[in-house]
Amino acid sequence: MADKIQKSEEEWRQQLTPEQFHVTREHGTEPAFSGPYYSHKDQGTYHCICCETPLFQSDDKFDSGTGWPSFTQPAPNSALDTIADHNYGMTRVEVRCSKCEAHLGHVFPDGPAPTGQRYCINSASLNFKDKE
Repeated sequence: MADKIQKSEEEWRQQLTPEQFHVTREHGTEPAFSGPYYSHKDQGTYHCICCETPLFQSDDKFDSGTGWPSFTQPAPNSALDTIADHNYGMTRVEVRCSKCEAHLGHVFPDGPAPTGQRYCINSASLNFKDKE
């Protein structure tokens, strides 16, 4: 993707809260059921907290019971990259914002129809904007 955003660690620390920095820049995760968006039901678009790139739409959000916001698919024209993640003795597929390389969460093949995908995303990596 053209126009990648690159900032120093210090610039990211100044922009983000400690939790947002830990999740997005250090590939962390927030505790289950702790984020403001896991049970969020408003209509609109979820954007990357680091660069405001649109990522997911509320119409694709569902309650997976996992404690993190879950989506069946990315928003049209979203900017996501997926990368194999072999941490913690398992293989998962990490989801990142392709514009700023923020860690967002993981995608699993156990979601509902029509995609069968579950994008399990940290609330700390998202910023919600109401439908206009």
